[in-house]
Amino acid sequence: MTLSKEHKAALITEFGGNDKNTGKTEVQVALFSRRITELTGHLKAHPKDKHSRRGLLMIVGKRKKALKYLQQVDIERYRQVLADLDLRK
Repeated sequence: MTLSKEHKAALITEFGGNDKNTGKTEVQVALFSRRITELTGHLKAHPKDKHSRRGLLMIVGKRKKALKYLQQVDIERYRQVLADLDLRK
């Protein structure tokens, strides 16, 4: 259920520019989205796993806050992230 180092490094370089730029909002949103996708698949196979469901909802909230921040700071970067990650808004 966790991201492998290779997948995480690939997302960081894709959205952050280099592999050291992990604090960029786009990188964090991409990592949250990847974890949400994996947890959603896990919960389809294990519907009674309430603890993982709570974790999923917490990650969704964090991603929502990060997207709201990005929208307020720079609308073009926000739109680009939505397009790159195929998110609806």
